[in-house]
Amino acid sequence: MRIVFMGTPLFAVVSLKRLLKAGHEVVAVVTVPDKPKGRGLKLAPSPVKQVALESGLTVLQPQKLRDPGFLNQLKTFAPDLIVVVAFRILPEEVFTLPPKGAVNLHGSLLPKYRGAAPVNWAIINGENKTGVTTFFIQKQVDTGNMIDQVEIPISENMTAGELHDIMAEVGAEVLVKTVHKIETGNVQTFVQDESGVTRAPKIRKEDCLTNFNRPANEVHNFIRGLCPYPAAFTYLNGKSIKLFESRLVDDTSKREAPGSILSDSDDEIIAVQCNPGIISIHEIQVQGKKRMSVADFLRGHPLSSGLKFESKD
Repeated sequence: MRIVFMGTPLFAVVSLKRLLKAGHEVVAVVTVPDKPKGRGLKLAPSPVKQVALESGLTVLQPQKLRDPGFLNQLKTFAPDLIVVVAFRILPEEVFTLPPKGAVNLHGSLLPKYRGAAPVNWAIINGENKTGVTTFFIQKQVDTGNMIDQVEIPISENMTAGELHDIMAEVGAEVLVKTVHKIETGNVQTFVQDESGVTRAPKIRKEDCLTNFNRPANEVHNFIRGLCPYPAAFTYLNGKSIKLFESRLVDDTSKREAPGSILSDSDDEIIAVQCNPGIISIHEIQVQGKKRMSVADFLRGHPLSSGLKFESKD
C-alpha cells in the first residue's frame, strides 16, 4: 500500500520507524510547520520531520489541512491509506481521500479517555490499567470503529512520562499489526460502546495547580499524571514550584493544615500534609531553575518549620 503518515511528537516517531522497518511504503509524511524554539527562537522541525528527512521521505507541512493547495498535493501521492499518530483533527476531505480509509493510534482503551490527553487523565484518575487502540477515523473525534486494542498496566508510582514511553512502543507494534490486516484485507472492526465513554480534554496550565486539600492518593496521582509535562505546581513564599516525583506515605493522620510542610521531612524529601494523608516530594523545579532532586534543593535552601505550599481552595 501507499501510505501517508501524519504525526508530530516523539510518540509518533516510534510508529513511523516501525512502519518503515516493517517494509511499508510511506510515500509522504505530514507534520506541523517548524516552530520557534529556545532562547534564540530559531525555527525547529518536529521530531517526526527530523526522522522523515533522515529516512529520505517527502515532508508536507500545511498551515491548514483544508488548504486547497495541500489537498491537491495530497492527491498527487495517491495514498491507499492514511496513518495518524498524535496529530491534528483531520477534516473529512482528508480522511475520506484514501480508498482504504484513515487509521488512528490512540493512547487509551477506547471508548475510555477520548480526547487530547488520555495518558495524563488515566493516571490522574487513578486507573490501574490503560492501553492503545487503533481505529478508523470518522467525523466525530475518537469515535471510529476499532480494529486492535491492547491493555497496558499502570503501577502505583508510574508517571505519565513513563507510561508514554511504554505506550509508544506497544502502540507502534499494534499499529504495524493493524496496517498489515488492512493491507491483506483481513481486518475486522468493532463498534465503540457509547455507554463506556469518558473524556480526556486538553490540560491547560491553570489546571495544573495542586490541591493539597484532597486525599493523599489523589494528590499523588495528580502529580505523577502531569509528570514531566505539563507538570503539577504549587507556590512557596510567592515562587512557583513544579512537582515531579512523589510517593504516598503510610500515614493517614491529619496533623497540620493541607499543604503544610511537615517537621518530619528529612534532607532527602519534603513531606506534605494532604486531607487526609501525607505525600513525600522527591523532585521539584523552582521558578527560574532547573529540575532537581529535593536533596539538592535542600542543601542550598533549608526549610524552616511552619512553611506551607499554597493550594487550591
